[in-house]
Amino acid sequence: MSVCRLARSPLATLRTTQSARPAARDFLFNRHFSQTSDIAKHPQPPETFPSRVILSGIQPTGIPHLGNYLGALSNWVKLQRSAAPGDELLFSIVGWHALTLPQDPAALLAARNDMLAVLLAIGIDPDRSIVFHQDHNPHHTELCWILSCITPMGKLRRMTTWKSRLAAARNSGSEDEVDESLLNAGLFMYPVLQAADVLIYKATHVPVGEDQQQHMELTRDLADIFNRTFKGTSPVFPLPNYVNTPSKRILSLKDPTAKMSKSSPDVQSRILLTDTAPQIQSKVRAAVTDSIHGITYDPEGRPGTSNLLTILAACTDSDVTQVAKTYETHGHGILKRDVAEAVEEFLKGPRATFDRIRREKAYLDEVARRGVARAIVHSERTMVEVRTRLGLA
Repeated sequence: MSVCRLARSPLATLRTTQSARPAARDFLFNRHFSQTSDIAKHPQPPETFPSRVILSGIQPTGIPHLGNYLGALSNWVKLQRSAAPGDELLFSIVGWHALTLPQDPAALLAARNDMLAVLLAIGIDPDRSIVFHQDHNPHHTELCWILSCITPMGKLRRMTTWKSRLAAARNSGSEDEVDESLLNAGLFMYPVLQAADVLIYKATHVPVGEDQQQHMELTRDLADIFNRTFKGTSPVFPLPNYVNTPSKRILSLKDPTAKMSKSSPDVQSRILLTDTAPQIQSKVRAAVTDSIHGITYDPEGRPGTSNLLTILAACTDSDVTQVAKTYETHGHGILKRDVAEAVEEFLKGPRATFDRIRREKAYLDEVARRGVARAIVHSERTMVEVRTRLGLA
């Protein structure tokens, strides 16, 4: 019994911590909603040059799954919490990037609004950070065209991410199975748009996943090419730093050799932010594990079991090896029970806040309007410099 109590202890601690979080989110929501009428009267563009400009973006793919939340999204909240007072943070929903693959217009519109609601629900504060829709600011595409005119085709051909995007979109088991005839110019060129997203705000630090590191190298190359080609008293663009933020790699519940993904045809393979407690329990109970006695953390030999331990550790903010030791004499039934309970405790606060905010369209529209207004303050300054260097102003 003592071992069981130890296993539940992190969950009890999580309940105490999580119980305070919804109240904090409620406070943010109520404060912003009550102030929407004053936003237009009192815009608050930044007045001082920040010590760092931190920028990251996310595609509007609708409701995020647990892997998204424990990956990029939770890191954004941590960055916001740890940023110095002089740091500027920009988080964008990159609608133009979504168009590189076929989209249903009505579904895309809903997904854009849902993603904004998600960011607010998990704790992104639109007073502290600039939160906006990339496609609301035309400076991105203007700079993208300018950068495309100095981008060597050879560099674009070396980009490989488009293959993984096509493979994921078609549920292909390997990038080698991707038909290059399906590649459109937008998908081929989207690393240049990504570079424009970064350089338009003169970002100095960009937290992205390892799969985007190649694109960050291209961004630095294009900034350097522009600075050397169109010289002035000082360079227009800083060379942004790639920030490798630690994140938990959450795998599919049904195929623990693959990442958790919304493109998988099996809905039981992923846990969504909007899943109810019974849905979470059902999905975790049906998760693929193995028949080996006892619980150990062995990602290579026991990927399914290790994935559940990773999820439990992430949701309770614990070390995965210590979690594994706590459960080493138990079976998968107890582990799955506690994983389901931990995930529910972890998600229920953001889920409730998201469910409320997503229905407040006026509030979301005002947050988006205010965010892009603040973003344009930065990007217009950059474009004035760029146009001047080019002879367009």
